[in-house]
Amino acid sequence: MMEMILWLVVFYIAGLIQDFFFTLNWRYVAREKVFLAALCSFATTVIYMVVLYNIIARLDTERSILAILCYSLGIASGTVLAMKVVLHKEKKGRK
Repeated sequence: MMEMILWLVVFYIAGLIQDFFFTLNWRYVAREKVFLAALCSFATTVIYMVVLYNIIARLDTERSILAILCYSLGIASGTVLAMKVVLHKEKKGRK
């Protein structure tokens, strides 16, 4: 039971980090920051593939649904967090 709770927390954190990078990726694309956009895109893809592999390989049908829900909640949280982060150039423009 404790191991399952740990995996759910890991999936939540992975979703949060993944979507944080995904949202930053779009913000960097909009500012034509090619290297930073590519770096965020790479990180997003790696996290997604590792989580997907672990959900399929490690969990049974019932626990997989719960893991997907925790992962999705992390993704939603990552979007909120990334939208709240002020990029350096934005900060200068607001003064």
